Amino acid sequence: MATSYLSPGVYVEEVDRGSKPIEAVGTNTVGFLGESAKGPLNESVLITNWSQFVKTFGDFKDCSEHLAHAVYGFFNNGGSRCFVVNVGAPEGVAAAPKATNADKKDEKAPAAVVGGGGRDGLFIGRDGGPGARTGLKCMDEVDEIAILLAPGQVSPAVQDALLSHCETRKDRFAILDSPETITGGVDKLPKPRDSKYGAYYFPWIQVYDPDKGNIFVPPSGHIAGVYSRTDSERGVHKAPANEIIRGALGMKYNVSKGEQDLLNPKGINAIRFMNGAIRIWGARTLSTDPSWRYINVRRLFIMVESSIERATQWVVFEPNDHRLWKRVQRTISSFLTLLWRNGALMGTSPEQAFYVKCDDETNPPEVIDAGQLVVEIGLAPVKPAEFVIFRIGQMASGGGVEE
Repeated sequence: MATSYLSPGVYVEEVDRGSKPIEAVGTNTVGFLGESAKGPLNESVLITNWSQFVKTFGDFKDCSEHLAHAVYGFFNNGGSRCFVVNVGAPEGVAAAPKATNADKKDEKAPAAVVGGGGRDGLFIGRDGGPGARTGLKCMDEVDEIAILLAPGQVSPAVQDALLSHCETRKDRFAILDSPETITGGVDKLPKPRDSKYGAYYFPWIQVYDPDKGNIFVPPSGHIAGVYSRTDSERGVHKAPANEIIRGALGMKYNVSKGEQDLLNPKGINAIRFMNGAIRIWGARTLSTDPSWRYINVRRLFIMVESSIERATQWVVFEPNDHRLWKRVQRTISSFLTLLWRNGALMGTSPEQAFYVKCDDETNPPEVIDAGQLVVEIGLAPVKPAEFVIFRIGQMASGGGVEE
């Protein structure tokens, strides 16, 4: 309000007292790391459909089979928006000549090994600062990415880099591929390190290639499309499992129930032929922590944390008193109530689904003097019905139900 009123009259003032709504951030934007002989190098390029990808990076002949089929499978399974980083031409394929109007940054981008790490070095990349990032480091420039993958890259170094990237940022989730072939039984299948920010899928799937016929490709691109489709149709709280993989004609290995009994406790999600279709038949992360066992729980918390962080920037430098505490508590409670109504949280009432605490207890004088405002939030997420058990027994004849 004005500091003084000097002349008689009517003064109209605007006062901001209402709660500021929190909008949920997007959860289905995917980041792809791959190889192509066409297109800009080491630059995050927004792709919204398959035709745009072909125009920018070429089709199945120009890209590695892994990248092209992954992006095609992503859009075919319901994906709508992704960023693609081209780390270089595939082995044995010559890079396309640069256009005359090529970006200066592209001319300086490396087309060979980065950092002496072989092909893995191309994907892991290095951070040379703005305009000089390569490989995975380019993904740091795009905040919208919520799912990250490098189709067909089964190297422990690359997979560890993907997991570490997601763990550091805490706003995205990695989808990892298993090797195409295994030696021995499924009990010998190698598994990435423990992480609550990634999921691992086995086996590779068979798809149609216009030039080579039916081939086997890593499933991560198709699965990312299923993630996107599930998020759009049901919400991020729905586990991306028991969903049909469109475009999958077969599998490299047929996983039996007994074999999945060995894989599931390890956090290896199987792709199986179930009920007349090829489906994702697992919804676990790579974590051994029971609290973060399921993919949908981890991704729900990523969405909630990112949404609250981005929508509460207005709180910074506001007077830190009980008035601000009430506004923050009311704003977050409204957002979580909407999530509960959409089925993302447990309980028959909001009080059973979550709590938001921002008062004298969380903000004592010493905390306020340190310039901090502390809000404590508790959520009760819904978890998938992974094991459905029907207990059936015989009963004596003549039994009935009385009303």
